[in-house]
Amino acid sequence: MPSTKDSAASRPRRGEAARWQTAVDVLRLVRRQPGITRAAAAQTLRLSSSSATEVTTRLRQLHLVEETVAATTGRGRPTGALRANPDGPTVAVVNIRHEDFQIAVVDLDGTIVETHQGRHTGDDPAGLIARLRTDLREVRDDYGFRLRAVSIVVAGTVSSGRLVQASTLDWHDVDLGALDDGHQPRLPILMGNDATLAGVAEARRGSGRDSRTMLYLTIEVGVGGVLIDNGVPAAGATGAGGEFGHLPFGDRDLACPCGARGCWDLEVDGRAMARHRGDRPPHDPRSYAVEAMTRADGDPATTAAVRRCATAFGSGVAGLVNALDPDTVVLGGLAPQLRQLFPDAVAEGFDSGLMVFRRASPPPLLATSLGAQAAVLGAAEVAFDAILTATGLAEWAAQP
Repeated sequence: MPSTKDSAASRPRRGEAARWQTAVDVLRLVRRQPGITRAAAAQTLRLSSSSATEVTTRLRQLHLVEETVAATTGRGRPTGALRANPDGPTVAVVNIRHEDFQIAVVDLDGTIVETHQGRHTGDDPAGLIARLRTDLREVRDDYGFRLRAVSIVVAGTVSSGRLVQASTLDWHDVDLGALDDGHQPRLPILMGNDATLAGVAEARRGSGRDSRTMLYLTIEVGVGGVLIDNGVPAAGATGAGGEFGHLPFGDRDLACPCGARGCWDLEVDGRAMARHRGDRPPHDPRSYAVEAMTRADGDPATTAAVRRCATAFGSGVAGLVNALDPDTVVLGGLAPQLRQLFPDAVAEGFDSGLMVFRRASPPPLLATSLGAQAAVLGAAEVAFDAILTATGLAEWAAQP
């Protein structure tokens, strides 16, 4: 994964690094808990009142936080409420989907401040990368030094910083790091699976934010997901973890584009709905699934097909709960709609698939609260994790 090398001029010395690390801790806390008071931040991080004042003043001067007078709850001096400064650092998120792409700019407080989309055919990854590189250069021209990293979202398997397989696009071993345009200073380029990144966002800012261990599952073209523990994804040894859709929960006679047989993917998405209706495999399984679910109330064949997928989804969720023991399950993509249409079918598959001791108190199944932008927000979270370091803040402070 390409990254910006620290320059000798911007790398803080030991004492200065300690002060910057305290500033990093405060800034990360403010991002997690917008509006936290200076006093509460000091207590959480075990800082003295004077240290908290010094650090927040420094962050304010660098346009990294804003401080407003918090509402008073008793006697004593009023304390400041802290929020991330919207004029601070930004990251660019490139979201590569089945038939289109999105480039979004996200600021320090997690707001998507700019976005644009385009379409692609999927048969020319090199051409798409060249197009995205041009678009990113324009974003960099607009934001200048404020743009600190590029974070790539892709509906595929990411391992060791490369896209090793995107079965729905028929892409294999694509170097998305080529989005680096070579301009100085070089920006870190990060990348991750769309479901994994959406799970990060839901765990930190969405429906799973009060959970310690959260399982995120989404239906798009197939099933993706991730297990999040204390806000950190369990991505495996090479970053390719969470490919739940390729567990052999399905018909072993069915070959998946990933190369395996019997994948759960093939039992729950638009391909399964088409197969159960006797239709040809759809070119765009997601669009097919959306249309099938809108017709599920009126057409008996479609109703039976979608219901069958709902049962298969619930059953697979139970298997993962048995194996991973989450305290919450968050559903994204088309999964909430599928469950809303056939709650009894999802419940039937889920309840019957749970181990007996789990049935009295199963983890709740919650719908996403971040919706379609969850993956973008998760990619931004991961990018800010990478740049909000002592060295990163020192580089920000040294800007012209």
